[in-house]
Amino acid sequence: MEVTRTLAHYIVQSKFSDIPQSVRHEAARAILNYCGCAIGSSRHETIDNLMRAILPISGAGQAGILGRKERLDISNAALINGVSAHVFDFDDTHVRAIHVSAPVLPALLAFGELHQVSGADLVHAFIVGVETECRVGLSVFPEHYMVGWHITGTAGIFGAAAAVGKLLGLNELQMTWALGIAATQSSGLREMFGSMCKSLHPGRAAQGGLVAALMAKQNFTSSESGIEAPRGFANVMSTKFDPEVITRPWGQSYELSSNMYKPFACGLVVHGAIDGCIQLRNEHALTPEQIDRVEIKVCPIVMELTAKQNPMSGLEGKFSVYHAAAVALVEGAAGEAQFSDSAVIDPQVIALRKRITAIPDPVLQRTQADVFIYLKTGAVLNRRVEHALGTLDRPMSDADLEGKFRALSTGILSDQKIDAVIELCWSIQDLSDVGQITRAASAD
Repeated sequence: MEVTRTLAHYIVQSKFSDIPQSVRHEAARAILNYCGCAIGSSRHETIDNLMRAILPISGAGQAGILGRKERLDISNAALINGVSAHVFDFDDTHVRAIHVSAPVLPALLAFGELHQVSGADLVHAFIVGVETECRVGLSVFPEHYMVGWHITGTAGIFGAAAAVGKLLGLNELQMTWALGIAATQSSGLREMFGSMCKSLHPGRAAQGGLVAALMAKQNFTSSESGIEAPRGFANVMSTKFDPEVITRPWGQSYELSSNMYKPFACGLVVHGAIDGCIQLRNEHALTPEQIDRVEIKVCPIVMELTAKQNPMSGLEGKFSVYHAAAVALVEGAAGEAQFSDSAVIDPQVIALRKRITAIPDPVLQRTQADVFIYLKTGAVLNRRVEHALGTLDRPMSDADLEGKFRALSTGILSDQKIDAVIELCWSIQDLSDVGQITRAASAD
């Protein structure tokens, strides 16, 4: 079966007119959420360090960096904006674990700013890119992820290549090459979770996918079976490749419709625990002094991903169900401030963290949790969370996403610029130049 060639055919033949308006609106939601996450982390130490490394070797200022004044060549702008989108771990997540926007949108916005791409064309390319990365990633999921590959990086590069390739008007053979060039660059290790390298994965995916499409446009060849060949991406990265996930008919449904947006600035698997803790805290006006101990039953994957009992930095705190629950009970929130370096070493948070136990329960799904709070009075409070806030069953509204964007952008952009970016994202299909978004999102 010609899997790579079939996928390339789907990408090339895709028409914007065939995409439902509901999916187009979901693209606008994803773009607004992406911009907020990238702007919000634009002053983080991760970005400062990366910028110091990249600036001396960057080319002409072709594209802007969200939340900052610098302008870089489009390759490095895609890298920086991709890293920035994922630093807070606050970016969107497909229901099956891929962070879909961070690898694709930085490549599109950088290319689009240089070449004055229309909003409708960018939205179409974004939807195509998300469909591509999800199909490739899900064809090897979950084994690929479970053995240690970070699927956002490994699959995201295919999405970026397809999306930029769509804007470039690649023919079917060139698109096949672009996917092959992406395949041979695919990377990202889960060992890096809790460090600055986790956010490097979507940044490199955006950069690599962008360059893959540009290379294919100039007839730089690759294997035409880069995904399905015995030594291609899928069979090297997994022993359980399902090609039909990629080759099933295009356009009957869209993976972007299964996208979720985070109300909490950490991995989705601990959102159920956070949600339950905040609900009980608020309903009973709890203070840490009233709590004797806390038990939280969680999906086993929570213990595999977030079992750090003594995180030493904010980035490590995002991978600690103990810290997430403690800070939710202490502050009633789990935004970026609650996953800062200072929050992780807060004495009150540490004291409560030591009284929290997480218990794996194979009955529970990834975003479910069963929270038990034992009070010093002897009373026991319980909250079972079937669907965490932000999941498909309890989605964030458009107004919620606007509020999240404002919270992340305040102090970085002026109120006037914040309003402008929000309006540009909602009206993106009508823009003649998507560069308006990046320029509006630059620092004053």
